[in-house]
Amino acid sequence: MMYLTGFHAIEERIKSGRLCGPLLVAKAGPRAKEIVSLAVNKKIRLERTGTFDLDGLAPDNRGIALQVEDEAGGADISLDNFIAGLGDRKDALVLILDEITDPHNYGAILRCCDQFGVDLVVGRNRRSAKNSAVISQTSAGAVSWVAQAEASNLVRAMEDLKEAGFWIYGADMEGEPVYAKELSGRTALVIGSEGSGISRLLRERCDGMVGIPSMGRIDSLNVSVAVGVLLYEVRRQRS
Repeated sequence: MMYLTGFHAIEERIKSGRLCGPLLVAKAGPRAKEIVSLAVNKKIRLERTGTFDLDGLAPDNRGIALQVEDEAGGADISLDNFIAGLGDRKDALVLILDEITDPHNYGAILRCCDQFGVDLVVGRNRRSAKNSAVISQTSAGAVSWVAQAEASNLVRAMEDLKEAGFWIYGADMEGEPVYAKELSGRTALVIGSEGSGISRLLRERCDGMVGIPSMGRIDSLNVSVAVGVLLYEVRRQRS
């Protein structure tokens, strides 16, 4: 059991229709009152509580906290079911995360995925970011909307996607400029870890590498910023 405390995280979780509640309310300013009204409209149970008690349950609260049973940011669909549900669709977009360990980066990536219409995020079920409260807050609630799947073996997941007609490209600063690569159709992008990038086994199974041309003096972009740039280019090509 955990508690969401960010206003955006609480609001988007309630809007998503996923199981949640009660909404614990200690004190409510104007913004919190809007969320309380939303919860009432969505028939989410309210519980009045003291500030001291709420601080003990959810130290980062701003007068309200939403109780959720599941791990926000955990898997909510299997890769097999996602592929089976595609039908004849030709333009699906998948993001594969290879050991993103910083929950702030993970949350920011999910926010980009929501903005640019990623259909599925696939990550490892080990050695990935696990702080669900931070992920939920950093994603500004996008975690409640972006479909995610966990895979024990990302190599096998890539093979399954290829069998389903996906072309898979790894993100690398030395790769072909992303704007020069045709990224229509069923496409998956592989994003490496913050420190070491894409692992050798995953790199070997990519159909190509794409990069973001840079004029900067430091080594690279933050991983979540890079994801935003790459996803924007995919959507630009498909617009």
